[in-house]
Amino acid sequence: MDIELAQSELTATDILIDVREPDEFVIGHIQGVAHIPSGLLEFKMNASEALSARDLKILVYCKNGGRSSLAAKTLVEMGYLSVQAKAGGGDAWAAAGNRIAKISHPELG
Repeated sequence: MDIELAQSELTATDILIDVREPDEFVIGHIQGVAHIPSGLLEFKMNASEALSARDLKILVYCKNGGRSSLAAKTLVEMGYLSVQAKAGGGDAWAAAGNRIAKISHPELG
């Protein structure tokens, strides 16, 4: 995936969700992403008024695509109408030369 395609993919979505675990998220993630670990996905989506509209255009990603595929399936089952899993996940995003944001976390050094 080239950088232009990746940017257009983000522009076409209302929300980008990173479904990885917190320790993975702090190491590196796509800037501006909503972090909702896959184990909390249903709870967080149902608890947030901002995320309640079923016509949101949602793009979900994880490290390499496995968890995001399952998360996308879950979101469709919850009634969301426009959900995609990012092919290749965050690894493909970084490999294409796209920017990765990092969080300075005292416990992780």
